Amino acid sequence: MTESPTRRPAALREGSRRSQQDLMQAGYALLEEGGVDALTVAAVAERAGMAVGSIYRRFGDKEGLLVAIQRAFTDNLQAEIMEHMSPERLRILRDPAVTVAEAVGAVTDAFQAHEALLRVFLLLGTRHEAVRIEGSRVSIEGNRHFAETLRHTPIAHADSEAALDFAYRLIYASIAHRVTQGEFLESDRPLPWNELRSHLQTAVVSYLLDAPEGS
Repeated sequence: MTESPTRRPAALREGSRRSQQDLMQAGYALLEEGGVDALTVAAVAERAGMAVGSIYRRFGDKEGLLVAIQRAFTDNLQAEIMEHMSPERLRILRDPAVTVAEAVGAVTDAFQAHEALLRVFLLLGTRHEAVRIEGSRVSIEGNRHFAETLRHTPIAHADSEAALDFAYRLIYASIAHRVTQGEFLESDRPLPWNELRSHLQTAVVSYLLDAPEGS
């Protein structure tokens, strides 16, 4: 029986998509296990069950592979955050304080869930320009989505856009530092993720919703 000419391209596309997923998963695993030094084209090929040549044809070299893995990871991370912080999901929450707390929690929870791989990219970004640029791109997109999510929340600042921008920077800086430095950051007292989440929610709710003195 002759294969339909319209079915074969679809099958090929599905095979290519699966191969791409296998490559990304192999890259994630190697970075989590041994950092960027463990990420070699040969190691990814072996882990994914693919030929080394096929990876070179797709990505060019190790740097191209690294950036592709980072982009796939950060896009998935952003999608995960957006799913839990969608305006449609938060619109049903009538209490502004609960809405803000949920948005803060969505970002914090996603970073905690992917802590090991985020640590690799955050630290690598301090010495690898392409990684830094990609990380910055996703962070800026996250900032915009955070502001859009809370666009209808009554912000107690004359410049609500600036207040939301600062709030996101505060969240991001705190949890990124927690990822890279661990729970003893700047103190001999541990700061578990659940405590950091709770304190950030309290701080951001207070900052955004409580009117500043003199306003």
